[in-house]
Amino acid sequence: MASLGRLYSMFDDVVLPEDIPYAQMSDWEQKFLYLVARHHVNGTGALVELGSGGGGSTYAIAKGLRENPAFDEKKGRLHAYDFFRVGKGTFATQRFFKAGKAPEGGNSFREDFEAALAPFMGFVEVHAGDIWNTSDPQDKSPIEFLHIDIAKTARVFRCVAERFLPRLEPGAVVLHQDFASPRLPWLHHSTGALLPYIEIAGAPIRSTLVFEVVRPIPAELLERIAKDEYTVDERLALISAVQDEVDLDHTGRVPFKQVLELAKAYVCHYEGDHRRAWRIAEPLLKDPYLSETRADHFAQLRRALGEDAAPAPAPSRVRRLLRRVTGR
Repeated sequence: MASLGRLYSMFDDVVLPEDIPYAQMSDWEQKFLYLVARHHVNGTGALVELGSGGGGSTYAIAKGLRENPAFDEKKGRLHAYDFFRVGKGTFATQRFFKAGKAPEGGNSFREDFEAALAPFMGFVEVHAGDIWNTSDPQDKSPIEFLHIDIAKTARVFRCVAERFLPRLEPGAVVLHQDFASPRLPWLHHSTGALLPYIEIAGAPIRSTLVFEVVRPIPAELLERIAKDEYTVDERLALISAVQDEVDLDHTGRVPFKQVLELAKAYVCHYEGDHRRAWRIAEPLLKDPYLSETRADHFAQLRRALGEDAAPAPAPSRVRRLLRRVTGR
C-alpha cells in the first residue's frame, strides 16, 4: 500500500480514457482518485463516494479498483450516492446527460451514469435520491475510502457527519472535493476540529484536500461536529488551525490560506453578522486569484452589508391608517 504522499509523484503515470464521463473537477483530481483506489485501498472497509454526478470521478475510482490486486470485485462494492437528477437543490448540471441536456419531460441522468460506468457496474452500487433517505443510519461498518463531493449545504453535511464520519477508523482516507469553496465553511471548521486525529496528505489537489485518519476520533467530537455545537469564534479559530496546515494547491495556483479566510467571512455571513463578514472579506479583494474567481462571493457579502445598512421602507398609507386605529 503506497503512502498518500508518494502518490503525488505518480501523476504522470496515470492515463485515463479520453471519453471518461464529464466531472465537475480537474483532471488532476480524477487522477488522484484513481491513484488512491489503485495504490492505497487495501479492501479492509467500505468504499464510499458521496456526490457521483455524471460518473467521471466514479469512473476514475472504479478503474483504479479494478487494477488494484487487493480489491475483490466479487465481494467489494463502491457505493455511489447522488440525487442523479437535475433540478432545484441538486447542484447538478445538464452536462451529466450523455446528450448534454435533459430529455424533454425528464430530469434523471441515472441511466446515463450507469451506461457510462457499464464496465464496472458489477461492483458499483447506486444510491439514488436524497442522502438522508438513501443512507442507512444503522450502518456502522468501517469506511476505508470516503470521497465527499455532496456537502453543498449545511443540511447535507449534517447527514455526512452523522452517518459517515463516525465510520472512519485509523487508516481511512477522506477526500474533500469542495475544499476551495468559501461558501461551505462547515468543511473547513470541521476539518480543523479533526486535526488532532488526521494527517493531511500534502498540498490540496486543485480543490481537493486529502487526509488520512491516524488516531481514533472521539464519538463526542463527531457528535459536536454533526450538531455544529461551536460558537462563531470557535469556528473561526478552527479554520485558522487549518490555515496553518495548508498554503497553495499542488499546482501553485489556488491560495488556500486566502480561500479559507474568505470562508471565515461566510461563517459570519450565515450567522447574520454582515458587518463582521465584510471586515474579513474586504482586504481579500486585493488577492488576484479571489478577485478573479470569487467576484460573486464579494458581491453577495457586499450586498448583504448594504441591505443591513439600508433604511427601513416608509410605511404605506394603509399601514399609517392601521397604526392610528390600533395604536401600533
